[in-house]
Amino acid sequence: MSKFVSAVKTFAADEAGVTAIEYGLLAALVGLAIVTGANALGANISSAFTTIGQRLMAALGSGGGSGSGSGA
Repeated sequence: MSKFVSAVKTFAADEAGVTAIEYGLLAALVGLAIVTGANALGANISSAFTTIGQRLMAALGSGGGSGSGSGA
C-alpha cells in the first residue's frame, strides 16, 4: 500500500505533463489569433486591391482595349 501512496505522490508532484498541456493550450491560442488576424487582414487587402484595380481602370479610360500595339 505504501508503494501505491508513494507512486501517487510522485505522480502529483510531477509537473512535466502540466507544462506540456499549458504549452499546447498556448500554441492553440496563438494559432487562433493568427487565423483570426489573417482573415481580417485578407479582407482588407482584397478591398485595397479592388480599389486599386478600379482606379487603374478609370485612369486608363476603362476601355480595357488592346493597348498601343500595331494589331498586325
